[in-house]
Amino acid sequence: MNKVILITGGSTGLGKAIGEFLHHKNYVVYGTSRNPEKFTNSIFPLLPLDVRSAESIRLAIAEVVRVSGRLDVVINNAGVGIIGPVEEVPTDAMRNNFETNLFGPIEVMKAVLPQMRLQKSGLIINITSIAGYMGLPYRGIYSASKGALEILTEAIRMEVKPFGIEITNVAPGEFATNIAANRYHVPVQQDSPYAAVYGKTIELINSHVDSGDDPTKMASAIYAIINTEKPNVHYKIGPFMSRFSVMLKRILPDKVYEKMLMKHYKL
Repeated sequence: MNKVILITGGSTGLGKAIGEFLHHKNYVVYGTSRNPEKFTNSIFPLLPLDVRSAESIRLAIAEVVRVSGRLDVVINNAGVGIIGPVEEVPTDAMRNNFETNLFGPIEVMKAVLPQMRLQKSGLIINITSIAGYMGLPYRGIYSASKGALEILTEAIRMEVKPFGIEITNVAPGEFATNIAANRYHVPVQQDSPYAAVYGKTIELINSHVDSGDDPTKMASAIYAIINTEKPNVHYKIGPFMSRFSVMLKRILPDKVYEKMLMKHYKL
């Protein structure tokens, strides 16, 4: 029996690339979007789902189970970017980021775990970020939300192992997607003390995305994880320097690593 897979945020970017790759591998793939009617060219079904709404999540999962009879893999991919000086990011924007990047995946897991317990099997893949391993200047809120999901996944995977359910983190580095177009960013205010450096940082961050890896590499990695009997706790996928930066953080003194980041961001 081909596995049934649900991908949140499956209409664009990495979610779409993963969904198309798995569809061509003959899995039964469902994606989600807050506005699925906007994406008429999807090669797999898109269900309406907003990860900030528990009822929306419940209805989408119920529909998958109703149609396919089971749900084997959930890929918590839906997320939003956010950049800006922490001092200047509106608190409501911070809360929305955490609602989407942390509490959204939590609600999805809470909604799908009863079905997976019933099946005595299941795999949940939480898409985090290399940025979640370090506090990045002008990306502090994003780093914090993704880092929190990494740690939470470490905990919940131990809680559900007795039920035959596996949960893992996959932290992508820079991939060439449209994330920059959908990212929330604090406008550069000319009277801001951060204006000059922050403006240059936006350009640097966007250039990293434009020159990022092919999303198919991420999709291929997800495919491999799905076919792994006992997935690791953490996976890091993407350009070598993105993955190497995590290793450097482990071995370098804190202040040395901080200086390296500040030099990279020209601070």
